[in-house]
Amino acid sequence: MGRLDGKVALITGAARGQGEAEARLFVSEGARVLLADVLDEAGATLATGLGEAARYVRLDVRREDDWARAVGTAVEAFGKLDVLVNNAGVVHASPIEQTSLADYERVIAVNQVGVFLGMRAAIAPMRDAGGGSIVNISSNAGLEGVPGVIGYSASKWAVRGMTKTAALELGRYGIRVNSVHPGAVDTEMINGPEFESVDKGSLYASLPISRVGQPVEIARLVLFLASDESSYSTGAEFVADGGIMAGHPSAGVSPRD
Repeated sequence: MGRLDGKVALITGAARGQGEAEARLFVSEGARVLLADVLDEAGATLATGLGEAARYVRLDVRREDDWARAVGTAVEAFGKLDVLVNNAGVVHASPIEQTSLADYERVIAVNQVGVFLGMRAAIAPMRDAGGGSIVNISSNAGLEGVPGVIGYSASKWAVRGMTKTAALELGRYGIRVNSVHPGAVDTEMINGPEFESVDKGSLYASLPISRVGQPVEIARLVLFLASDESSYSTGAEFVADGGIMAGHPSAGVSPRD
């Protein structure tokens, strides 16, 4: 028996990376999944490969009309909506002084406004279904300051706060809302040209779990929150970061064997 048997989920940013891992895992655990993205070819190909339990819809998370169409498609195709994973995200890396207003606003629109619109669109169908689970993907950058990504950090802190507000408002309908805070995960986002100058080997080596995270490792945490196994969890922050938030070891100081 699958951990998501009978559930219907909508996952944004599902065409590749972390969203793809979530979609694959959800289907394998019995869910019917609406994959949503702006990468139409990759999203449609993935949905076809996952079989009858998956559909693809184009969704620009910044657009209210796209959200209405996506949620309507989920309900029309699968009969209801139980789970929303607000996974879509973008990053822009540059010092504050070199960050344009357009760059900042683009990140906020996707990472923050997109989450707001998604939660709002999911309330009615989840209420009709008798409850549900919303999982908002934040970041370790939503728990601490990270230099060089002012818009990304601002948006991920906002997701953290919006999650708690939504949990307080929606609990009466049986809708749980939690945030997930990954550290570095091996996806297109951290492997883009903006981060070519970052010494990732040294960064990962300093972690208690001294490697980059894999998308499926985050997907497993999202699966737990989407399932009834997390039925008493709402308004909470779930961290999967290899130990980034455990602290920063002092240079030259190490425990004796």
